[in-house]
Amino acid sequence: MSREDHQHSLSDAANEEDLDEMNWVDQGDSGAIATYPTSSPKESKKQTKVSTNTVVMVETAFLASAASLVWLINYYFPLGPVLKIFFPIPIALIYLRRGHRASWMTAIVSGLLLLVLMGPTRSIIFLMPYGLMGVLLGACWQRKVKWMFSIGLGAAIGSLGIFFRFWLTSILVGENLWVYVITQITQVADWLFFKLGILAQPNFVLIQSLAFGLIIINNLVYLFAVHLVALMLLDRLDNPISRPPEWVRVLLDY
Repeated sequence: MSREDHQHSLSDAANEEDLDEMNWVDQGDSGAIATYPTSSPKESKKQTKVSTNTVVMVETAFLASAASLVWLINYYFPLGPVLKIFFPIPIALIYLRRGHRASWMTAIVSGLLLLVLMGPTRSIIFLMPYGLMGVLLGACWQRKVKWMFSIGLGAAIGSLGIFFRFWLTSILVGENLWVYVITQITQVADWLFFKLGILAQPNFVLIQSLAFGLIIINNLVYLFAVHLVALMLLDRLDNPISRPPEWVRVLLDY
């Protein structure tokens, strides 16, 4: 091959490389110039709202199922007061996370699930008082009210729930169950009077007062236990409730 032919071939190779570079630049430019349709701020806001609503629905359904499952397990496999403490907590938790509307929906969905699984009686007994109590506790904990106030309100709802249960069960059974409770408390009062050496007979007003007092004290203790469990559980879930009194912190070293 002559020197001129060799130079000519090198010139052709350089021209091909320049052409390839030009084509590469053109492709890159076309790729850079190409635009894709983007959503407007209004559509992005709408998509975000739909996504948020979906998350709220999922959390509502999950916590409603959890509340119903705890009630169902406690009914068929009672473990004393252990599971009973958790009855209002899922409803209160959704209030802390998603607000009052989601909390009411959780209580209603729990009642509907129990209506299907256990019948209307158990469903109503769950909603009154525990469904209402969960919404009330969630509202109190979100507003960081003092424990004495939230425990007092919860105990009032729980006491009303016990009287409602007596009333509803008495209608279904056809007998006044409150009379049976008064009879049992009268026997306990007679035994106490005998042990204390009191010869007087307890009157009806004293027996009624003793019955009301025992119900209120029982609910106060129950609500205090619910607050303690919620304090330790919801703090770990990054949904803290109102802070306990100083003596509780010292007692628990919390």
